[in-house]
Amino acid sequence: MIYVFLANGFEEVEALTPVDLLRRAGHEVATVGVGGKTITGSHGIAVGTDLTESEIVLGNDLEMIVLPGGMPGTLNLEKSEAVQTAVDFCYDREICIGAICAAPSILGHKGLLDGKEAIAYPGFETQLTGAKISDKSVVQDGSIITAQGAGAAVPFALQLITALDGSERAEKIAASICYR
Repeated sequence: MIYVFLANGFEEVEALTPVDLLRRAGHEVATVGVGGKTITGSHGIAVGTDLTESEIVLGNDLEMIVLPGGMPGTLNLEKSEAVQTAVDFCYDREICIGAICAAPSILGHKGLLDGKEAIAYPGFETQLTGAKISDKSVVQDGSIITAQGAGAAVPFALQLITALDGSERAEKIAASICYR
């Protein structure tokens, strides 16, 4: 199971691109509404989620969590006890955590990027406490995958697939959507 957390004000492209490509790769992906079952993105697109934050189960079948950026979506994610618990659960077990745009700041505020290479939306680098700031638009260091913003949504999603299935599977998904 992969959980993609959505909070009001999320960046639509950064959330739905990973959902789409991970599902194309054959993964079970659930969108999780933080604060309700219908969540509205930063550009006014309302999305009905698969689950609410109270319905998630953190167990052995959890493969990854994904935190999209956007404002105030990132702030709303960070306020969620369920998101904080899921991040801690994954980090402690070296389960992949994907965070894009402003969302890597959540990991930085928790001290989880200390000594790790990471990237975020320009201007958020100071929120990545202890991180070595990357010059790449997408970077993986251990079980943490960070990306710069909406323009990196496809490469971010492909890196999530690479982390789970290897680069050959990610290349097949890229080819299937005529990427590159």
